[in-house]
Amino acid sequence: MYQPDAVPEVMSSELPAGAYLLDVREDEEWAAGHAPGAVHVRLGELGARFGELPRDREVYVICRIGQRSAYAAGALGRAGLNAINVADGMAGWAVAGRPMISEDGAEPYVA
Repeated sequence: MYQPDAVPEVMSSELPAGAYLLDVREDEEWAAGHAPGAVHVRLGELGARFGELPRDREVYVICRIGQRSAYAAGALGRAGLNAINVADGMAGWAVAGRPMISEDGAEPYVA
């Protein structure tokens, strides 16, 4: 049974430079605003795209507020990856003033 408290977590402000950041939000959320350099794989596609993820480094998983990413990090951890949930999500990322970009060049925001 899934236990969210068993998933390692960090706050967005604690994310190390150069971290592999996996964004599991929906397409419209991603398009509105995401972290530069993040990799986008919707939560619903994670199983099918599992092989694209690195096994030799930590994978930091982010969503809007940390709930979907906790689920994804738990699943990835059970599958043998070193997955860490970004507990405050993109909402925390934005509040911390971390850089964001949008897909259409408009002012990025967390949808």
